[in-house]
Amino acid sequence: MAKQRAIFEDVSAEAPSREAPKAGAIDRHPKGARRAIRLWLIVLFALVCLMIVVGGMTRLTDSGLSITEWRPVTGAIPPMSDAMWLEEFEKYRQIDQYQIINQGMTLDEFKVIYWWEWGHRQLGRVIGLVWGAGFLFFWLTRRIPIGWTPRLLALGALGGVQGAIGWWMVASGITSGEGMVSVASYRLATHLGLAFVILGMIAWYSFLLNRPEADLIAARRGREAKLYSMTTGLMHFAFLQILLGALVAGIDAGRGYTDWPLMNGVFIPPELFAMQPIWTNFFENPATTQFIHRKAGYLLAGFALIVWLRGRKSTHSATRSAYHAMFAVMVAQIALGVFTVLHGAPWQLGIAHQATAVLLWVLIIRARHLAQFPRFDSLRKQGAAA
Repeated sequence: MAKQRAIFEDVSAEAPSREAPKAGAIDRHPKGARRAIRLWLIVLFALVCLMIVVGGMTRLTDSGLSITEWRPVTGAIPPMSDAMWLEEFEKYRQIDQYQIINQGMTLDEFKVIYWWEWGHRQLGRVIGLVWGAGFLFFWLTRRIPIGWTPRLLALGALGGVQGAIGWWMVASGITSGEGMVSVASYRLATHLGLAFVILGMIAWYSFLLNRPEADLIAARRGREAKLYSMTTGLMHFAFLQILLGALVAGIDAGRGYTDWPLMNGVFIPPELFAMQPIWTNFFENPATTQFIHRKAGYLLAGFALIVWLRGRKSTHSATRSAYHAMFAVMVAQIALGVFTVLHGAPWQLGIAHQATAVLLWVLIIRARHLAQFPRFDSLRKQGAAA
């Protein structure tokens, strides 16, 4: 027979020990250094943003053809003597850009455009080193979360491809006797487009790593599928508009047709298809490229309005805020685009327009992320809202 206990008897010493409840399989699994990797990606994100801005300045100052050779390693060292500077200047004097538009340029003037291009390429090397050092550290110390190694490797691979595309772009303008004074616009669009792809991937990975894996799995059960699908379409449309803007920038089409909403006083310029063969108009005709960029902008704005109207009805406050921010920057970008056209696209406005495109791109991706992985409001917030 079991011994009876007094009512107030202390039983703590005799109570059987109980094991703490075990975490689920997701929580028990090693997470890796999610926070540290996210910080590393944020550094890469900032560097890529800077790269896009410096690249824009390099183009606007017509500096991209000042270095006529591709030397990924030895090119990191700039000319260190007067003789070396003269040698680089002589190479530049052999290409069409110098012969046609820069004849009479002094060595000091050449140094200005040289430093812009050298800085652009050097920044690319820095990005490659930051990625390589970070990846090796996390890989060798086994801190990369399960499933993330291919994603991080893909970033490095795309960075290498971007460097090759950069030279492919520059090589199109380094000609002698062919009359080329700038890079091919479609190659510029390819180069800029891949930069935005890389930037978008880094942003998406950073958003994922900002939350525990278990949180993401739980959040996905509440995904707003229709909103996510619409925002994915908006992201693709915005990417297309970025490419169209690069075609405009590649031939300085933004510095012509400086009235709005008309173009030289008409809605449809008669010279839209003045070039032969006809397909060249889409890459080399200032009227055609700017006309398409403008009209695509109107369609993009209309679609963004529809997506925003859907997003503002989300049941999650963080999602609603993300769509408000996205649409506000979309409106600002359109206004800035019109203002840039009316002033003949000076470099200051051109850079501002490009930088705002970066911000808008990231905000669209952030809104898409929150549609896929919503942040649930606390009960206290829901009660306050009610």
